[in-house]
Amino acid sequence: MTKLTGKIALITGGTSGIGLATAQLFSAEGATVVITGRRQDVLDAAVAAVPGSVGHQIDSTNVGDLRTLFEKIGSAFGRIDVLFVNAGGGSFAALGTISEANFDDTFNRNVRGALFTVQLALPLLGEGASIIMNGSTAAAKATAGFSVYSASKAAVHALTRNWMIDLKGRGIRVNTLVPGPTATPGLKGLAGTDPTAQQGLLDQMALGVPLQRVGFPDEVARAALFLASDDSSFVTGSELYVDGGEGHA
Repeated sequence: MTKLTGKIALITGGTSGIGLATAQLFSAEGATVVITGRRQDVLDAAVAAVPGSVGHQIDSTNVGDLRTLFEKIGSAFGRIDVLFVNAGGGSFAALGTISEANFDDTFNRNVRGALFTVQLALPLLGEGASIIMNGSTAAAKATAGFSVYSASKAAVHALTRNWMIDLKGRGIRVNTLVPGPTATPGLKGLAGTDPTAQQGLLDQMALGVPLQRVGFPDEVARAALFLASDDSSFVTGSELYVDGGEGHA
């Protein structure tokens, strides 16, 4: 028997990178996977790549979209066993150049969206359910021009610690998955569209990793599987680093 047989798993922002790799692994491990994304064409491609999955086009920063999503999941499945709050993102902006739009976009995607995703999912989460928040090593380390993103991810880590107490007695586990630099379309996109510039960014980030390379989405997905499955039945309020040692160097 596979690790997630019979489980209903929701992965927000599951159309590429870590989200898509996790959706594929969860499906292979027996889960019925629900994927969300903002662009219908990309969402359709992701659903086609994940056997038996269901896709919903939503903007996770829009509470109305989230309410509709959970109504549909409730009607179709009646519950959520694994919630991977993966949707998010950010961009470089050094102090002195940070705009209101940059701040609002980053905090809306990484904090507002995460908070209301979990809060609105609560009625569908029962005993033994697992909530996985996607954090970042950026939450605890300095990176030039990345202060807004770093602060937003630090907020995600704080939410996990506090929600562990709020969920006391419900049998719901909540943990933060903490990827280091990972070769995803989102990370590469910080360097623009030129492949040489993208590889240069990855090479630069690898210099700060004790394993001397960036990670790959499937490596983070395997850690997410641990947090989703009964293998982590006594793990809550934790931060699981998948970073090649970057966060502790």
